[in-house]
Amino acid sequence: TTSVPGLLKIDLDLHLDGRGWFKEGYQSAKLSAQGFPPFEVVQSNVSFNAEVGVTRGIHAEPWDKYVSLAHGEAFAAIVDLRDGPTFGRVETVELHPGNALFVPRGCGNSYQTTTPDVVYTYLVNAHWSPSAKYTLIQAFDPELGIPWPIGEADAIRSDADRGHPPFASLRR
Repeated sequence: TTSVPGLLKIDLDLHLDGRGWFKEGYQSAKLSAQGFPPFEVVQSNVSFNAEVGVTRGIHAEPWDKYVSLAHGEAFAAIVDLRDGPTFGRVETVELHPGNALFVPRGCGNSYQTTTPDVVYTYLVNAHWSPSAKYTLIQAFDPELGIPWPIGEADAIRSDADRGHPPFASLRR
């Protein structure tokens, strides 16, 4: 568990040998036995990021998300954007192929690559739709205090992510 209710950090076993590694990235029965919430996967997505410093988010989607890396390393920052006592709480995690995150709906998800050639995979329990309601906030908003490994000036971001509103806009 983490300081954000429902946000779970999962340690995965990497089986290494001279060929590389193998991991069981998601196994419903084993995770359920350890208290993982019901999670019916309906879509699998992959994001490839060639360069160090690629920064995506912060996006809160209307579905739960199970995140894992197939290659590389990334710094993840999750912000609780749900109404309640933990609204605005930030949790950060160093992602690598040996761990995963379960991000509950309503929590803002973002990450920054810290190695080249990062392969970011995620499972979701609702289909993507162009009409889906997202909550979007600025990743480098000083009010959040996220200790990004690579500063805003050197981060590689989309124009859309740069245009997200500040965190304070959610308080209105």
